[in-house]
Amino acid sequence: MIRWFRGVAVVEAVSYLVLLAASVAKHVFGAHGLVETLGPVHGVIFLAYLGLALAVRRPLGWDSTTTGTVVIAAVIPLGALWVERRLTDEPGRQQSAEPA
Repeated sequence: MIRWFRGVAVVEAVSYLVLLAASVAKHVFGAHGLVETLGPVHGVIFLAYLGLALAVRRPLGWDSTTTGTVVIAAVIPLGALWVERRLTDEPGRQQSAEPA
């Protein structure tokens, strides 16, 4: 389930950026169809992100503050990428002390 959350977090961040770009294209170039198409797609991905965040809360040992941070990060462009990189390490998983 954690692997799914990590993948959806990346997809959510990318879809948010694409939606923002489509919004700019709509207002600058008059490309109206993009937002109407991408908005609902991003909405479904966002809801999947929120559902999975609640599902992985216990396995990852998140408290209410961390869970709130994860939800708030989703409404900040690229915030879900920060969550994926910083907050999804499984408890007890050993990390290498040597740089990659």
